Amino acid sequence: MNQLLSKLWFQVIIGMILGVIFGLILSPSAFALVDEKIAYAIAPWIALLGNIFLALIKMIVIPLVMSSIILGITSAGNVETLKSLGYKIAPYFVFTTIVAVTLGIFITYLIHPGTYVSSDIINQVVPTTVQVVKEVKEISVPDMIVDLIPISTAKAELDGNILAFVVLAIFIGVALMNIEEEDARPLKDLAKSLQAFSMKVVDWAMKLAPYAVFGLLCNITIKIGFDAISSMSMYVLTVILGLLLLLCFYLIMVYFVAKIKPLDFLRKIREVQLLAFSTSSSAAVMPLSMKTAEDELNIPTPISKFVIPLGATVNMDGTALYQVCAAIFLTQLFGIDLSLVEVIILAFTTVGASIGAPSTPGVGIVILATILQGIGVPVEGIALILGVDRILDMCRTTINVTGDLTATLVMKKLTNISTKEVAKKISAL
Repeated sequence: MNQLLSKLWFQVIIGMILGVIFGLILSPSAFALVDEKIAYAIAPWIALLGNIFLALIKMIVIPLVMSSIILGITSAGNVETLKSLGYKIAPYFVFTTIVAVTLGIFITYLIHPGTYVSSDIINQVVPTTVQVVKEVKEISVPDMIVDLIPISTAKAELDGNILAFVVLAIFIGVALMNIEEEDARPLKDLAKSLQAFSMKVVDWAMKLAPYAVFGLLCNITIKIGFDAISSMSMYVLTVILGLLLLLCFYLIMVYFVAKIKPLDFLRKIREVQLLAFSTSSSAAVMPLSMKTAEDELNIPTPISKFVIPLGATVNMDGTALYQVCAAIFLTQLFGIDLSLVEVIILAFTTVGASIGAPSTPGVGIVILATILQGIGVPVEGIALILGVDRILDMCRTTINVTGDLTATLVMKKLTNISTKEVAKKISAL
C-alpha cells in the first residue's frame, strides 16, 4: 500500500476524488452545507496551490519549449535525419487533426445534442462573452503566415503565443546544425543549462501536483455544481464520445505501428493523462510527457524533445474535435442549417484555428469565438457552454497529450531512429 501511495498517478487520483467530493459539499447548487457567499469566498483559497502550480509551469514553459526543441534538433546528429523527421511530422499532425474534426462532425450530426436543450436554458443566455469576442482579431491568412516569424519575442510572450517561440527555436536549432561546431557549442551548452533549470523548477512544481489537483477540481466543482452539467448533459456526452472515438483511433495506430497493446499503452502513459486531465494544460505536462516517452515508450531523445514540445503547440486534435462539436451544437441550438460546403469550410477553419493554439486552460473558448463568427452563430451562444467548458477542457487536454505520445511512436517507426544510435552520437560529442 505504501508503494502505491508513492506513485504520482495514485496521488493525483486521490486528489481528484477528494476535490470533487469537497467541491460538491461546498457547492451552492449541490449539497450547499455552507452559505453561498462563504463557499465562493473560500474557493480561490482552496485553488491557491493549484494556481501556484500552473503559474510555475507557465513561468518556465517558454525556456523549456525552446531548449527542448533546440536540443531535440541538434541531437538528431545530421541534417538528413532532421529533414526526415520534419517532413513527416507536419503532414502527420495535419492528418490526425483532420481525422479529429471528421469524427467531431460525424458524432454531432449523429446525436444532434442541440435538440435536447430546452428553450428555458436558451433564454438564460446572457452576453457574458463580449470580452472573449474582443480578444479575437480579424487577420488574413498571409498575415498569419508572416506573424509566425517572431519579430518581437516580448510581444509574443505577452500575447501567449508559444508558437512564435517554437518557430524561433526551430530556426536556432537548424542554424546550429549548419555552422561550425566550435561556434555552435556555446549556444548548445546554454540550451542544456536552460533545460536543466526548467526541469528543476518542474520537479519542484510536481511535488505540488496532487494538492494542486485537489484545489483546482474543488474550485471548479464549487462553481458549477450539478445544474450546469445536467442541463448540458447531452452536449457533454457527445463531446466525450467523440474524444473516446479519437482515443480509439490512437490506440489502433499504436497497436499497428508500434505493436503495443492498447491497455499496455494506456498503463504506460496513465500519469501523463491524469495530470493533463487535472490541469487542463498540455504545457503543464510536457516535461512528464517527454520523460514518459523516453522511459516508458523507449522513444529516442531527438524525437521526444522535438515532437512533444511541437505537438503541445500545434497538435491539438482533442481541441479541434471539441471546437467543431461545439460549433455544430450551437447551429442546431439556434436553428442554423449548414450546407455541405459550409460544413467543409467549418472543418478547414477548425483545423487551422486549432494549430498553434496556446496550450493553457480555457483557450478553446477564444478560438471557438473565431469559428462561430464565420458560420453566423451568435457569439452569445458561448455563454451556454461556459458552464461545462472546464470539464470538457480537461477531457480534450487528456486526448491532446495522448496524441502527442502517439506521434512519438509513429515518428520513431517512420524515421527509423534507434535509441542505441542516439546514445552513440551523444557519447561521441
